Amino acid sequence: MNESRFRQLLVVGFAALVVAIVGGLATAIVALPTEATGLAPNVEQQLGQSGAKNPVTAVLLNFRGYDTMLELTVMLLAVLGARALTRGGIGDDPYTGLRMSPVLDGFVRVIAPVMIVVAGYLLWVGGHAPGGAFQAGAVLAALGVLLHLTGVAWSRHLSESTERWLLIAGVAVFLAIGVGSMSAERRFLEYPSAWAKWLILSVETVATISIAAILLALYRSGTLRYTFQTKQDVKGTGR
Repeated sequence: MNESRFRQLLVVGFAALVVAIVGGLATAIVALPTEATGLAPNVEQQLGQSGAKNPVTAVLLNFRGYDTMLELTVMLLAVLGARALTRGGIGDDPYTGLRMSPVLDGFVRVIAPVMIVVAGYLLWVGGHAPGGAFQAGAVLAALGVLLHLTGVAWSRHLSESTERWLLIAGVAVFLAIGVGSMSAERRFLEYPSAWAKWLILSVETVATISIAAILLALYRSGTLRYTFQTKQDVKGTGR
């Protein structure tokens, strides 16, 4: 069998496999009931013991808490990958020492406390309404980006070890509570009903800070990478 004939058979076989997979998925979708209740009744039934009045929060932080822990782990791995690409922090930060205009300085002084309050509100309200750690962490990260772009050298007060602790804090608290629940003869991340509310609040509080630190680390890695690449391009052109 020559090479061209083998490639033709390979293409035909791959196409047949794709058609079989698509056909199987289509058959499964068509066979689904037209009116499916899903797991909503089960969630509502156990909502009183979950420690949260919001079903989304109950699922993410209690019933399927390990999914949220894995999401934080994936974000942490993304930071490690970004740091590897930037060699842990290359180049000079172009925004360091940037002087703000009086108008911008006044705006930052007003908006910074407001964003912190909004983040705290989103964290607290997540127990019974839309909100939670990811939304609050995103607001804090946005505040960090704003401070960075305006030249506020707040991040220089953090040591490398402190930043690393902030990055891993969310995953570490999840693991600590999970191991603690197993030591109390429960399943991993199975909270006692009496402590569920406060355990969820503790996890979300630490996760908020960790998410903000992760998003800021990703942003700073991208900024440093862009600065480094720009300098390399300038050197390559001899300017």
